[in-house]
Amino acid sequence: MSDRSPAAIRISRGKATSAGNARRRATPPPPRSPREHPPLGTLVSVGVVAAALVGLAFFSLLWGSGGGGRGGEVEVVIPPGASTFAVAELLETHGAARRRRLLGIYLTIFWGGDALQPGPHLLTDNLNPRQLALRLTRDPEREKVQVTIPEGWNRLQIARRLHEKQICTTRAFLEATADPTLLRELKIPAESAEGYLFPATYPLAIDSDPKQLVRQFKGEFDRRIARLRTLRPDGGPAQQLGWGLHQVVILASMVEREAAVDDERPLVASAFYNRFLDPTFTPKPPRLQSDATTAYGCQVLRDRIPSCANYQNRVTPEMNQDPANPYSTYTHAGLPPGPVANPGERSLQAALDPANTKYLYFVGKGGGRHTFSETLTEHNAAIKQLRELRSP
Repeated sequence: MSDRSPAAIRISRGKATSAGNARRRATPPPPRSPREHPPLGTLVSVGVVAAALVGLAFFSLLWGSGGGGRGGEVEVVIPPGASTFAVAELLETHGAARRRRLLGIYLTIFWGGDALQPGPHLLTDNLNPRQLALRLTRDPEREKVQVTIPEGWNRLQIARRLHEKQICTTRAFLEATADPTLLRELKIPAESAEGYLFPATYPLAIDSDPKQLVRQFKGEFDRRIARLRTLRPDGGPAQQLGWGLHQVVILASMVEREAAVDDERPLVASAFYNRFLDPTFTPKPPRLQSDATTAYGCQVLRDRIPSCANYQNRVTPEMNQDPANPYSTYTHAGLPPGPVANPGERSLQAALDPANTKYLYFVGKGGGRHTFSETLTEHNAAIKQLRELRSP
């Protein structure tokens, strides 16, 4: 029979248990299973996803820094040396952008401040940041459109067409065509580039530098005129009169506005030349009596010419006889002060190489054609006949 009491037994067991716990604590835990540690690839994936989410949030905010409008037109002028943040603030002020600080960061990081082109820009209020940057830097990747400049248009009409096509503003183009420094660069001996903006179809980038457009149009003119001059090496009647290229361009612009069909252009040019060269035609210098020149004066100098106040694309006798119009070839002898349109190749060719005729007069007879006469008597008879045909 055991002499150990229950209390002793409990104490003994308690000691045994404490010793066992001590032994278990002293034993290092077994290594954890690999499944209990996140794999390195998982950590990388989580980081990539997090970075992507942050980037997505950034670009979502960034894209919201565009105009957000409905396509309304915005004109801005970037000062030379302006920082990207100053440009972003300017765009926000004019309604072409929002969140100017974010846009400034984007322009700085992705485009560089030096890439922004100073000067006038034609924008819309619905462009995203990349579209804005393409225009502000005048990047070659920006949208291009085909623009047709019809023969016989003047620079006012061309400016409006360019504005309609979002190439540049009307005001900016007109200022460029009258820029003295640019005119000297292009060797245009006049107060504007009128007559040298060659009419053709051009692929033009939206929001273009207006001065570069003038250079492009004049460059096309130079290529065409160089070829045409080889057709008449002796210089023709222009050489006889001692004219330079500018006088030829003025006459070509008159031919362009007077002649509607190609086969009559050399005839119209010959009639004008004959008034200078025929000794029987007086006075000298002659009065060329072209309604087209009067009309041009009314278009570009309307505010300075009393008779042009109500001009509606129709020339009246009062307008022709108004000496306040420097372009009136009824009251002012010789050529007008400058070209009255931008002539096409066929009118330039007619002015360089006119038909060999004795015509001094011509009058429209309908259908874009004219009756040509050698004497004033014949001319008056032609006018009388036309009036009789048109009378009821």
